Amino acid sequence: MVSPPPSGMKRYKAFVSYDGTDFHGFAPNPGVETVGGLLRSSIERILGVETKLTCAGRTDAGVHAEGQVISFDAEPLNEQKLEKALNKLCSPHVAIRFLKEVDPLFDARFSAKCRKYRYQILNQTQSDPFMQRYVWHIRDQLDIKPMKKAALSLIGEHDFSSFCRKRAITINGIEAEASLIRNVYSIDISRTDRNLIEIWITASSFCHQMVRSVTGTLVEIGLGRIASDEMSLILQERNRNSAGRVAPPNGLTLMEVEY
Repeated sequence: MVSPPPSGMKRYKAFVSYDGTDFHGFAPNPGVETVGGLLRSSIERILGVETKLTCAGRTDAGVHAEGQVISFDAEPLNEQKLEKALNKLCSPHVAIRFLKEVDPLFDARFSAKCRKYRYQILNQTQSDPFMQRYVWHIRDQLDIKPMKKAALSLIGEHDFSSFCRKRAITINGIEAEASLIRNVYSIDISRTDRNLIEIWITASSFCHQMVRSVTGTLVEIGLGRIASDEMSLILQERNRNSAGRVAPPNGLTLMEVEY
């Protein structure tokens, strides 16, 4: 249940892009620099009050975003001035693309209908120093035909335990495992003329390391180490050890959040 802002305050929404290379993920974490920590401290520095941020997706360390969304409450303010001030404080690796007042019951996380991620693989012999922060470089040739076939097994609502790190939650004082059931709407795989293989995955939400684990398994299939028909079996086993390696974070970008 999303609560409205306290009396006298408004709710604001911002679209954020960032290069996650040098950040320890999004979620604020004392002692290390995170995207959320930088945004929160910058907003608090400008407004002079403690501020709570909500984001659409807590990206891991090294993961980037082009279309991250945050929401927060504040007393009525000039959106353009705050956006300009934030960009000065957060530059060069974090940019606020647009900031506006929204409906009081909007929540960056719970109002989202789906998230879309893109994973980029540079598939050629030589590396590219200008792309290394944003791609996984794989020298051996990948065959995307079996990768596409295998990806079809993941479409729909499934238990993605084979591709996610388990997480404990507390409900009414009782510790339990969080559900790893997710609904994947689409997975598109293509090769560009720049030797880039792009994997686009859209789902209602994602569990921890899900996209990177799926990508790592698809790469094993593209290299011929796992048969494409095995993907459905891996999914059914609900065992993290059944899937392939976890792809490195630098190739992953949160591209869009739909509301």
